[in-house]
Amino acid sequence: MTISYNIVSAYTGTRTTSMPDPDNEGETIETTSNVNDVEVTFTDDAYDPAKTHTRMVNVCFDSDGAYDNDATLVRVGEVMAGVEQKMALGVIE
Repeated sequence: MTISYNIVSAYTGTRTTSMPDPDNEGETIETTSNVNDVEVTFTDDAYDPAKTHTRMVNVCFDSDGAYDNDATLVRVGEVMAGVEQKMALGVIE
């Protein structure tokens, strides 16, 4: 299998979401929340068509509490191995 990943957006510590404003038609409400994860899309092109799976992956922090990009990439790799196995077993279509 040839599986790869794409981190959809860089970790900033917050995520902003938009939703329709129920009180004002055509308007939106934006909410910013603190987060400890990033959205990752995994793609396995060994299948025809290629299988994709998107999920949130927890980020890693160093002993000082700062975001650790290298450790996070290792974590994404670990999750990718699990996603690859689940695709092979048909758990993830």
